[in-house]
Amino acid sequence: MKIEEILEKVVFKSRWILAPMYLGLVGGLLCLFVKFGQEFFHIVMTVVDTPEREIVLSILALVDMTLVANLLIMVIFSGYENFVSKIDVDNHEDKPHWMGKVDYSGLKLKLIGSIVAISAIDLLKAFMHASTPGQILTNTQMAWMVGIHLTFIISGVLFAIMDKIAEDTPHH
Repeated sequence: MKIEEILEKVVFKSRWILAPMYLGLVGGLLCLFVKFGQEFFHIVMTVVDTPEREIVLSILALVDMTLVANLLIMVIFSGYENFVSKIDVDNHEDKPHWMGKVDYSGLKLKLIGSIVAISAIDLLKAFMHASTPGQILTNTQMAWMVGIHLTFIISGVLFAIMDKIAEDTPHH
């Protein structure tokens, strides 16, 4: 066997180093689930005595955690399928329709879309907190948050444009 063949086999099999990382992300999903449960329990236990604004902010925190969890699922499924091995659940009735069809480009766009949504929720929470006594953010802090959010939006649009250009370019 040639050195080149051995090297190629080692390089190809090295993709399995990613598998424990995806398991780590599953662990992160479990941690997020625990925090979601904590926050939900807190909302339920204090709903009667809590002002409506605080309930809305708490629910936005739940939405935020859910979006992060969705993001993790997309990364775990797509990353594992694209870089490690196919997930063999073809006949399962609950298999997401996008599973196995999202390539790296599609994953990148889904990720930036999720990040923009998460950023928008955080921005909304910040604006809602801005009028809460004792929770005042400075104009500079708010400007930074808006600027970062706009940067995410512009990055997403540029990613989509680059992917469109690459898709329309004839490949050799």
